[in-house]
Amino acid sequence: MELIKLWLVDDHTLLTEALTARLAAFTDLWVAGRSASDDPRLGGRLAQERPTIITVEPEAVRVPQAELFATLRAAAPEARLVALTGSKDPARALAAARAGADAWISKASGMAHLVEVLRGVARGDAWFPPRLLGAVLRGLRDDLRRGADGPLDALSGREREVLECMVDGMRGPQIAAELGLSTNTVRTHTHSVYAKLGVHSRLQAVSAARAAGLLPRAKDPVQTS
Repeated sequence: MELIKLWLVDDHTLLTEALTARLAAFTDLWVAGRSASDDPRLGGRLAQERPTIITVEPEAVRVPQAELFATLRAAAPEARLVALTGSKDPARALAAARAGADAWISKASGMAHLVEVLRGVARGDAWFPPRLLGAVLRGLRDDLRRGADGPLDALSGREREVLECMVDGMRGPQIAAELGLSTNTVRTHTHSVYAKLGVHSRLQAVSAARAAGLLPRAKDPVQTS
């Protein structure tokens, strides 16, 4: 099982220490480090450690959310961002998605759910609570309608195929099998799609594709005799 390297960003030290202790029970999850949001060493440590996932509390921090997320993205561009928060505000969730969050998890969630989401995000999934997802998708769609002009035209043929598979709900290994590519090649195309669409996550890419008219493809009908 591939090791998932975590970095916890939260200004509540007791919480990150407790979470580190709980996550130690899972052999595929490793907390490589913890930081406060205003730690001047944060960017350098992330660049050196290159975590798979960074969890961050976008509310109870000493740095504005947009600034913090930009710092995290610049220091660890390959890392997935997970908002681990006590907020249930749809506007806050939308702001996090706009800033590049791949998931939004309540601190009231159980450990089993947290671990499930972290593993999914490491595979390339995105997750927002159902009660917030509608507002997030509508907000991202409206953003794209206001600012997009044929965004899919910039994609190469292979990049569009990868995006179509993402819209169909496929994950990285499934896309690789579908298109006859290696997972590393799929990852490269995925990052190129993100860059050309001006997004930072699978959720945003799928939302952009849907807003541009790219809908899930119909499944082949089951043949019956």
